[in-house]
Amino acid sequence: MNLSSFLEHWGLNENPFRAEEARHDPVFGRLGHGPTSHPDFEKIVGDFNRPSTAIVFGEKGSGKTAIRLQLADRVKAFNALTPDKRLLLLAYDDLNPFLDRFAAASGLSTDDEDRDVLKALKQVRLVDHMDAVLHLGTAQIVDRLLSQQQADTLDLGENPVRTMRRADPVLRQDLALLQAVYDRGESGASRTRFMRQRIKPPRNRGGLAWDALVVLGWLLPALVAYLSTQMSREYIGTKTWMWAFGVAMTLWGFVLIKRLLWDRWRLGRLGKRVTRSTRTLPRSADDVAYALGRISADDRASNVLPSGDNEESRYAMLGRLKRVLALFGYTGLIVVVDRVDEPTLVGGDPDRMRAVVWPLLHNKFLQQENVGIKLLLPIELRHELFRESSSFFQEARLDKQNMIERLSWTGAMLYDLCNARMRACQAPAAKAATLIDLFDDDVTRQDVVDALDQMHQPRDAFKLIYQCMQEHCSNVTEEQARWRIPRPVLDSVRKQQAERVQMLYRGVRPA
Repeated sequence: MNLSSFLEHWGLNENPFRAEEARHDPVFGRLGHGPTSHPDFEKIVGDFNRPSTAIVFGEKGSGKTAIRLQLADRVKAFNALTPDKRLLLLAYDDLNPFLDRFAAASGLSTDDEDRDVLKALKQVRLVDHMDAVLHLGTAQIVDRLLSQQQADTLDLGENPVRTMRRADPVLRQDLALLQAVYDRGESGASRTRFMRQRIKPPRNRGGLAWDALVVLGWLLPALVAYLSTQMSREYIGTKTWMWAFGVAMTLWGFVLIKRLLWDRWRLGRLGKRVTRSTRTLPRSADDVAYALGRISADDRASNVLPSGDNEESRYAMLGRLKRVLALFGYTGLIVVVDRVDEPTLVGGDPDRMRAVVWPLLHNKFLQQENVGIKLLLPIELRHELFRESSSFFQEARLDKQNMIERLSWTGAMLYDLCNARMRACQAPAAKAATLIDLFDDDVTRQDVVDALDQMHQPRDAFKLIYQCMQEHCSNVTEEQARWRIPRPVLDSVRKQQAERVQMLYRGVRPA
């Protein structure tokens, strides 16, 4: 029997149990939040009026990515209901660009030995993650102001450029400073120029004055040439004239050296210092120097720009980002960290994951006002966490972070989840079918629930039901037209899948 015939008999437009990854699962996209959500989902979400942190540990396939997608849907719905106090969700779930730039700055390559990679990753700092988060938020704002409709472009209202122009000059300067350091790397100088033309931030008046002196200085040779045609040779050759001419040319030469050489050299050094400090960002030193050259000296002071591992300057930058977002009705941030085991440099290694994630476990960072950090972490990091010292727990204060030690699913929860997926795939005119309807009469609902309970998580539960249907169809002809799965098939598949799950947990085989 063909599997499609089996599904058609039960009124299913598609296989509810085929997909194994929430990001590429069309069925998941049609589900609501009811039985498809984990019971701890509401704890993870928290109160959007006061965004909070949550730390979640779960095995592969336990639903961490699904939680991230459902969280994004919930934020979208919240923003639609409360347009005056929206939340900006930043998906910090692709760490490959972050770690690739970090590796390049550290002189590391994927060909290096494991111990060298781990040693380098242990140099990841909290400020590196903060820079990455600031980059995600700033780039989206600038994209919208430049009318570049990226896939992740956020809603800033009908005319964000006009809104920004009417804002307080200090706020426009905040955005100009954020753009100078945290914008995208491509077309850096052009983006700086176009953005400043649109929002009109305060100009660097000191720099403009020196530029004016450079331009006006070219009038001196012209004036000398003109006067030499109007005066007698005897007067032009006097010491007074020569002294005046020499002093004027010396002053203009000083202006040229100061503006064209000294200031450019200082800005170049400043740009290099900032890019060395923000080693996970795509900005080049030249682009940063160009943007900072248009900002007043006070706003690019050493205590304002990010430098080294100075966390306070990053917290100040986050404050600027929140103030700019508040202008457009965003009163809080949600940062979702997911898929930390997938980057090339990590490769699922627990020690490398630990090196990358542990800097984030800092109470001050996790407990920021109107910022919710959602850490969706692999279960391997839970084992690493419980090996830490008491001083680590004192600094991280995990008792305040809404920590969920394991995303666990019972058989009953997985049974309801499977039924919800079947309803989502049901043809409009077909008779509604539940999961127990697929099995023979001698298979009870408790039998199916017990089998699902051995799977522990959605991905393995779907594999169990999918394999049951596949096994049944491969042993039945179309003429027999047996549409219900017998008990021996369920028992055989349950045994196989339970062994696979146990071997997976022991690390003997892949998922």
